[in-house]
Amino acid sequence: MAARALLVVVLPLLLPVVASSTDDGAYGRQPISRRSFPNGFVFGTASSSYQYEGGAMEGGRGSSIWDNFTHQHPDKIADRSNGDVAVDSYHLYKEDVRLMKDMGMDAYRFSISWTRILPDGTLRGGVNREGIKYYNNLIDELLSKGLQPFVTLFHWDSPQGLEDKYGGFLSPNIINDYKDFAEVCFREFGDRVKHWITLNEPSNFCNSGYAMGVSAPGRCSPWEKANCSAGDSGREPYTVCHHQILSHAAAARSYTQKYKRVQKGEIGITLVSNWFTPLSGSKSSVAATRRAIEFMVGWFLDPLSRGDYPRSMKVLVGNRLPQFTKKQSELVKGAFDFIGINYYTTNYAGSLPPSNVMRKSYSTDAQANLTGVRNGVPIGPQAASPWLYVYPQGLRDLLLYIKEKYHNPTIYITENGIDEANNKSLPLHESLNDDARIDYHHRHLDALLSAIRDGANVKGYFAWSLLDDFEWSSGYTVRFGLHFVDYDHGLKRYPKRSAGWFKKFLKG
Repeated sequence: MAARALLVVVLPLLLPVVASSTDDGAYGRQPISRRSFPNGFVFGTASSSYQYEGGAMEGGRGSSIWDNFTHQHPDKIADRSNGDVAVDSYHLYKEDVRLMKDMGMDAYRFSISWTRILPDGTLRGGVNREGIKYYNNLIDELLSKGLQPFVTLFHWDSPQGLEDKYGGFLSPNIINDYKDFAEVCFREFGDRVKHWITLNEPSNFCNSGYAMGVSAPGRCSPWEKANCSAGDSGREPYTVCHHQILSHAAAARSYTQKYKRVQKGEIGITLVSNWFTPLSGSKSSVAATRRAIEFMVGWFLDPLSRGDYPRSMKVLVGNRLPQFTKKQSELVKGAFDFIGINYYTTNYAGSLPPSNVMRKSYSTDAQANLTGVRNGVPIGPQAASPWLYVYPQGLRDLLLYIKEKYHNPTIYITENGIDEANNKSLPLHESLNDDARIDYHHRHLDALLSAIRDGANVKGYFAWSLLDDFEWSSGYTVRFGLHFVDYDHGLKRYPKRSAGWFKKFLKG
């Protein structure tokens, strides 16, 4: 999960003009179905291992940083919960596959728990055959029901053993350990898995875990937040994401060189990005909007497309931003077959004065003040999560921006969704009436279709999420699922109205 227009041409780039709170086109007002999309377009649902699996102490699984974070700092989770059981997909995966099959979905995006494969995070510590067996069973079950597995190798749950050993992604040592883990997965599952995603939302992992301290491993500078582990929010997010980019490139190059020809699959990376639109028509707001986009999605797409970070980041971050060697730049550039995009929301961007020289942080380096409200009016309806404003036009604008700036790469929308509050007093039948979710997906699919018609090279769409689940620092206080999970009665699954809407949509 992630936190996150009419266009004008400014030099070679597309930048948004100021949007009104209702300027989201006519999205969702026209009939739409699978047949509206190109032949072969993939529809699926998405999940991640820590949010879904449970079975934390079963099957030889080792401890991850999220196990440690939720157990050591329960006060940082809204309801003091954890993913020890989550929604128990470790045991209930066959039922979950049946739910997807019943909706008519084509694919399932899930992540592999690193420590379920390599309990201490390293190849030297041994491969856990029980973990291999679990994912073999899940993949085979998906294929038997006609569903394609889209596998994410890292969705934030890195091994606690590597965190203890050398600081996890703070150290370049993790690049080889991650590559070893990836290669085990390629060898064990690559005969059936044709779509690999190396990392999920590296920017959120680096920002939330190392600048804000609200996610594992919970590091930030003491002046940023009083109750986080010792860190340096002005440097560590950039260091961690630099090592993630190099880890991605190492795994992607390995797959391309050793496995792709025989296994005939493809590999990419999933990035999250809000769209941004100027808070006002001033030059400073337009410039702040450009910086906001570059600091969120350019942080990764610039290295992947041309081998280096955006100029704005190099100028504003200075020597706190790691540099690619010539060899690293060549390794990173072009190291993908597709890009996954997670989109949820759009923000206004206004200019933020430079921060105090002694208090540099990723949170302020872009010198952009981000907000979902202008003159007391939200940019779109607000969901349960305070960061999520409904603005479908932003998806279209983001995709066309990427098309123009980054040579129209192949894209999968790997997450898109909306939440409601977990209201425990609401009767079950009312909890299943999620018309706002139907409207959200309808309008975003319509906006996506508009981008495709304008040339964006998008090949698939994955709804977040199949089930209500453990939503990181929000715990179980919000629900993103197309299916309701009854946490008080055996984790029984019930289809919400949105699941029925997707079933009708996919039948055409």
